[in-house]
Amino acid sequence: MATVLVATSLTPGGAAAEGSQTNYVQRLRLQAQLQTLNSDLLSHDSATAVLQGLCDRRDPAAPRILARQVQVPDDLAAANAARRQLGAAANEPVHRRRVELTCGEVVLSRADNWYLPGRLTAQMNTDLASTQRPFGVVVRPLNFQRRTLSSRLLFQPLPAGWEAADPADLDAPVSVPANVLQHRAYLQTPDGRPFALLIETYSDRVLIP
Repeated sequence: MATVLVATSLTPGGAAAEGSQTNYVQRLRLQAQLQTLNSDLLSHDSATAVLQGLCDRRDPAAPRILARQVQVPDDLAAANAARRQLGAAANEPVHRRRVELTCGEVVLSRADNWYLPGRLTAQMNTDLASTQRPFGVVVRPLNFQRRTLSSRLLFQPLPAGWEAADPADLDAPVSVPANVLQHRAYLQTPDGRPFALLIETYSDRVLIP
């Protein structure tokens, strides 16, 4: 459900200007948060670590990020596409894990992970199938590296060319969609062998209104 940031009530004179400034500042803050999150994800190998840092900054006593598993039907076409993208043999098994990454009860992102179980340890495969440990936490012993395939902003708090615009033109309340950012990436071992393909969609809850 979209989050709507409502401006203060406008009354004649200075209050109207104050309301306009409030909406403009809200847009600036949301733009900065979104760009910072995107930059952090692009510069770190573990998306889970980035989300844990965000969770910790909001609450020093925050719980660990958990991966709440979501059941999904088999999708042979998607599995075959992931297998090809990972450079796996046609007969090499590929598993899919869909999760909601949560900070307490707040869902920060939803991720689809296609991974090659044959390139993980037996304990890693058990943990991925039976626990709420995030993928990046489980496979951390592999010293993996993240390679981003695409980064797409699903929300633009400020339009292109906003730097030259009159702030008064940006005085409308901003409506934040349910999803604000999406990354596609794969994880590889230090020798360059990919073992997982990720599609991560970040919710509006990564932003602070």
